[in-house]
Amino acid sequence: MQANRLPTLLTRQNNKTAAFRCRLKHGDSNRLLCFRRHLPDFRRLHHPAPRLVKTGSEADSRSLIQISHGRKKPAITPPQLSLFMTARPLSLNLTNLLLLAALFIISLSVGVADFRWSDVFSLSDSTELILVSRLPRTFAIVLTGASMAVAGMIMQILMRNRFVEPSMAGASQSAALGLLAVTLLFPTAALMVKMSVAAVAALIGMSVFMMLIRRLPPTAQLMVPLVGIIFGGVIEAAATFVAYKFEMLQMLGVWQQGDFSSVLLGRYELLWITGGLALFAYLIADRLTILGLGEAVSINLGLNRTAVLWSGLIIVALITSLVIVTVGNIPFIGLVVPNIISRLIGDRLRQSLPAVALLGASLVLLCDIIGRVIVFPFEIPVSTVFGVLGTVLFLWLLLRKPAHAV
Repeated sequence: MQANRLPTLLTRQNNKTAAFRCRLKHGDSNRLLCFRRHLPDFRRLHHPAPRLVKTGSEADSRSLIQISHGRKKPAITPPQLSLFMTARPLSLNLTNLLLLAALFIISLSVGVADFRWSDVFSLSDSTELILVSRLPRTFAIVLTGASMAVAGMIMQILMRNRFVEPSMAGASQSAALGLLAVTLLFPTAALMVKMSVAAVAALIGMSVFMMLIRRLPPTAQLMVPLVGIIFGGVIEAAATFVAYKFEMLQMLGVWQQGDFSSVLLGRYELLWITGGLALFAYLIADRLTILGLGEAVSINLGLNRTAVLWSGLIIVALITSLVIVTVGNIPFIGLVVPNIISRLIGDRLRQSLPAVALLGASLVLLCDIIGRVIVFPFEIPVSTVFGVLGTVLFLWLLLRKPAHAV
């Protein structure tokens, strides 16, 4: 009896080996195709009607493969699948780039002062206006939106939670508290000193928040932003009390409300550092992606988990402090933008970070234009406009159905 079953057992073992090699060759996202191709028992047990299944893990893109019974090859073969996965982020980035270019030109054209494009190259008042005020303001908006969106994406990868951003992890509130403290103790300190103290305070705040969420059960995903909001509220209350005690509430309000109306030439150049930090985040994107897969996976793959973790935290802290020192806090950028991009092209940072940066810059620029136009000639702070838009999008993200089911 055992001798008769031996060929069957060997055949099954060979089929399993072939399926495993197929997964190694074509990736884990195509495991269903490999099972159907090499395992006859799997084909008999799983014999549904033809359907579209979204593939791709959290670290890969969400492309489509058609699986139909009776076919031994997918509708999209691996080379075609790779081309499809590359083309979709490319088209999304191109669309965001065109949208950003259009909004950039509109932002330069909108304002209270008289401005004519025909007078830009004639050394007139329009030339001075665009060089001193409107061009620096637009650059500051683009850098702020792109860097804060990247910082939010990094936060979500490090925390392994889709509902966190710097302002929901106590980073923005801690940076404002540190900025308030250094202003009280050293009023004549240089701007770089204030920024450094704010960055250290933001780093401490995020470290405390990470220690708090480690006590939460892994399944309580929605508890993480709730704890972050409470933690940030406590720090903000402490900062408000100190500011009230020393009559600095107005200055604290400037740091807590993002506004670009005071941005002029010579007052925004620190924001170019955030662009460099976003570029550095792109260079270590693959390491951050592996870190987001979990402690066990990252250690097994030989990743220096501590170094990458602190690199990500330092990038977020520096970006947050630079933005607060220069223009103030703008909420929901790091929450909304990464979730939208992740829903469209997945969580692989190498291909999603450019899309995150472009969409973040476009949304902040759009909100700034709306704030300048809606009550013209007056202006609504961009943090207020984006706060309303971000609240609506955040509720949609909470109540939405899952993007896909594998």
